[in-house]
Amino acid sequence: MKYYKNFARRIMADPFIHTYKGLDVAFRKTGEGKPLVILHGWGSSSRVMMPVAKQLAHLRTCYVLDLPGFGATPQPNRSWSIDDYADLIQNFIERQFEQPVDLLVHSFGGRIALKLCARPFGQSHIDRVLITGGAGMKPRRSFRFYLRKYTAKLLKAPFLLLPPRPRKRALEWLRSTSAWKALGSGEYSQLSGVMRETFVKSVTEFLEPCLPDIPHEVLLLWGRDDDATPLYQAERMEKGIGNAALVVIDNAGHYAFLDRPKHFASIAEAFFKG
Repeated sequence: MKYYKNFARRIMADPFIHTYKGLDVAFRKTGEGKPLVILHGWGSSSRVMMPVAKQLAHLRTCYVLDLPGFGATPQPNRSWSIDDYADLIQNFIERQFEQPVDLLVHSFGGRIALKLCARPFGQSHIDRVLITGGAGMKPRRSFRFYLRKYTAKLLKAPFLLLPPRPRKRALEWLRSTSAWKALGSGEYSQLSGVMRETFVKSVTEFLEPCLPDIPHEVLLLWGRDDDATPLYQAERMEKGIGNAALVVIDNAGHYAFLDRPKHFASIAEAFFKG
């Protein structure tokens, strides 16, 4: 009997699967009511977002995805852009729901939401949007950043003169050296292959042009101490989106929903209740 109870619990915990272009995208589902699609940040997964989903489960049916390359969803077979991730979420909404949905997104999920909401599809199939610690705005750069950037260009320059095949091998070797890895961010240096290329595509695309095309009611719910997507980026979003409002949570950082879970949930609940 104990075996069957444990087996049942495991089955209940297993994610659902949404197949998109041959890729099995895992998602978890909890709650009741209008659908709420929840997207996690870079390097995260649905498990990190499940606490906030459970806090809103009495109000919304929460669909918490593992984006490709994270959690239980495998990497795509090529590097993806933000538009590719937005295409996936658009397909998920089209196939899973017959009514408009709400969004709750964190960090990298914010990039996807900005892209999607600026599209005609997003304007007709998405209602309310909550962005917390959302990425996508052009950051303020330090002297150290530019020093790293142009040092990397100088290191690459000699190899770019080589014919295509030896150039590819030489650049692969360069990227494996400790000198090159020291120039990258912590996240970049831990990645390889498809996800490294995906990361570069994502962080080098800035989404300010999307903001005027977003008509939705958007709540920007930010931790005051967020050092990954600082408060000035939220202020820029608020200024660019016509129907956005910024609420700041004290004593919270990039994961405000984990730092101040009850406070975050009470604000989110009020927003989605309307």
